[in-house]
Amino acid sequence: MQKLKVDLGENSYDILIGADLLADTGYLLKNTLKNKKVLIVSNPTIFPLYGDIVVKSLNNAGFIVITHLIPDGEIYKNLDEANKIIDTCVNHRLERTSSIIALGGGVVGDIAGFVAAIYQRGINYIQIPTTLLAQVDSSVGGKVAVNHPLSKNMIGAFHQPKLVIADTNTLTTIEKRDYISGLGEICKYGIIYDLDFFNLLTDNIQAIREKSPQILGQIIYHSCRIKSTIVADDEKETGIRAILNLGHTFGHAIESLTNYVTYRHGEAVIMGTVAACYLALELDLINEQDFNKIIKLYGDLGILLPFPTLSLAAVYDAMLTDKKIANDQMTFILPHHIGNYAIRNDIEKELVLKAIHKAQQI
Repeated sequence: MQKLKVDLGENSYDILIGADLLADTGYLLKNTLKNKKVLIVSNPTIFPLYGDIVVKSLNNAGFIVITHLIPDGEIYKNLDEANKIIDTCVNHRLERTSSIIALGGGVVGDIAGFVAAIYQRGINYIQIPTTLLAQVDSSVGGKVAVNHPLSKNMIGAFHQPKLVIADTNTLTTIEKRDYISGLGEICKYGIIYDLDFFNLLTDNIQAIREKSPQILGQIIYHSCRIKSTIVADDEKETGIRAILNLGHTFGHAIESLTNYVTYRHGEAVIMGTVAACYLALELDLINEQDFNKIIKLYGDLGILLPFPTLSLAAVYDAMLTDKKIANDQMTFILPHHIGNYAIRNDIEKELVLKAIHKAQQI
């Protein structure tokens, strides 16, 4: 097992990464959670796979376990489903010292963390991410939210977990689309922050495609290390943490325009990152060689996805509802060479539309 610390003073917590950790959930939480009443939030896809082993481990450690399942899918990350979880909390008399455990992917983690942030003004929660994307991104950093019909993650909070338990064995059961989604988030760290990590990915294409346990453990650890370093420097996303939104301004527009049902979040981010790279090329932030290296990495990993053929005007208008709008200006996170970044809010509409159009032709 590997351990990383997210250093946030009194809000600090550990990320545990390794195989066969689910069976030790009770042991790992025994000294972390003082109140033994916990609510597991999961979904009908994940809970039949891993619910029994987690519940048994918690029971053996003396925990009283309640469960609540939400339907599977981004479309259900909304206030109505959050309110149903709150109903369960109230009906089972969860207290301010009780805890919520998120067992699942990014949707489960986001909505469970959101409820934990607002129930009785905030209770503890634990992240047990079961998808690659959740293990390398959404479970770390304390950004919790639900979607508004017009904009993704518009209703949310910063609420750090008490512990993240990433069992790499769960990756053997994820769908291909979910694996692709996670790889997109992993590539992000190399593109805008760490050239050595980018090169590690390019040097291990076949092992990554084959889900080699050794390379997966390595890239999950490095991804979490990068994110935990950035979060420790900027917990509330007032500075450098914004760079983790590479591709998200474009990607969130895709998700909202397709009603959160056509594409996985990670797929939309991949499409958005390609558009961001085209935009960076137009602005001379990256050269042709760097651009081609990024596109080749995506192609070699089998994750190069064309931007959907949505109306350019509709995409642009949807981007105007992004949370990163400031003074009516869009903020774009763009690669500046490989391994570095630029944050720009001065880009003309015509260049943005041109980047989207080129991404649609990929």
